[in-house]
Amino acid sequence: MSDSVITHAPGVFAVGHLGELTQVVPFDLVDEALASAGGLQQRVRRLPSRVVVYLLLAGALFTGQGWTRIWSRLTASLSVPLPVPAGSSITAAMRRVGPKPLKALFDLVKGPAATTATQMTRFAGRLVVAIDGTQIALPDTPANLVVFPKAKPGQNGPAGYPMLRLVTLVACGTRTLLDAAFGTDATGELTYAKDLVTTAGTTGALRSGTLLLGDRNFSATTFVSTVASTGADFLIRAKTHSTALKLPILRRLPDGTSLSRIGDVTVRVIEATLTLAPTGADKRPVTH
Repeated sequence: MSDSVITHAPGVFAVGHLGELTQVVPFDLVDEALASAGGLQQRVRRLPSRVVVYLLLAGALFTGQGWTRIWSRLTASLSVPLPVPAGSSITAAMRRVGPKPLKALFDLVKGPAATTATQMTRFAGRLVVAIDGTQIALPDTPANLVVFPKAKPGQNGPAGYPMLRLVTLVACGTRTLLDAAFGTDATGELTYAKDLVTTAGTTGALRSGTLLLGDRNFSATTFVSTVASTGADFLIRAKTHSTALKLPILRRLPDGTSLSRIGDVTVRVIEATLTLAPTGADKRPVTH
C-alpha cells in the first residue's frame, strides 16, 4: 500500500485512536468485510460494528484478559476517555456482528506479505511455505460444547476443556498466513489439511512455483496426491515405523537418493541424518 493514500474515519474512533490495529488493518477493509457479510449496523450505536471488529482483533493479542480490560487497552490513546462498556453490552455487540465479518476480513488480508524479496524464503526459485496443525483450548461453556464436544474420557479421566483444531498454511520467512482451516478436534488434522490445500490450490496460494514443507503426519497418500494436483512441489518427512507409508525403490539415482511412488505420484526419497547442536557447554548434540 506504499502508493495508496490512507484516509481515516471521522470522530472519536479516527485512525490511530485504536492503536496500531488501524494501521495494520485500515478501517475501510473492516467496513468492506462488514458490508459483504451483512454486519453493518442499521443505526448509530455506542459500540459500532467497526469498533467491535477491532475489539475482537485485540482479543487475539491480549489473550487471557477480560473484554473490559481489552477495551481499556484498545482505547488508551483516545484524547477523550470513553466509559468502559459493561460486559453484557460487549457480548451483545459481538453477537450482533457475528463471525461472518471476521471470516470476510481474513479473506481480504490473507496472503503473502508485501515485503522485499530478501525477506521471502525461496529455494531453487520456489516460494517456501509450510503447513501444520495445533489444538486450542476453548472455554468450557454449553454453547462451545455444542460445536466442540470434549474428547471421550481416557485412562486419565475426562478431558478438561473442549478443543478446537487449527491447520494453517504460512509463508516461511515472513510467517504470514496464506490460509487456515479449523473446527472440532473430533475431525482429524489430515482432513482439515486436505480441505485447506484444495482451497489454497484454487486461490493460487499453493501452485507451481511453491514448495510445501510438512512434518511426518502429512506423509499420507491422499494428502500427497492433493498437493501434487495443485502443481506445487513438496518436501515431507516420512514415517519409518511398521505402519508407515511403503516407499518401494523404483530406481536409484547417482546422488544416493531414489525414486518411489505414493499412489499415482512419483516422489524422490532422500535419506538424511540431522544433527542439532544446541549452544551451551552442558548440552549435547541430538541426532535424528
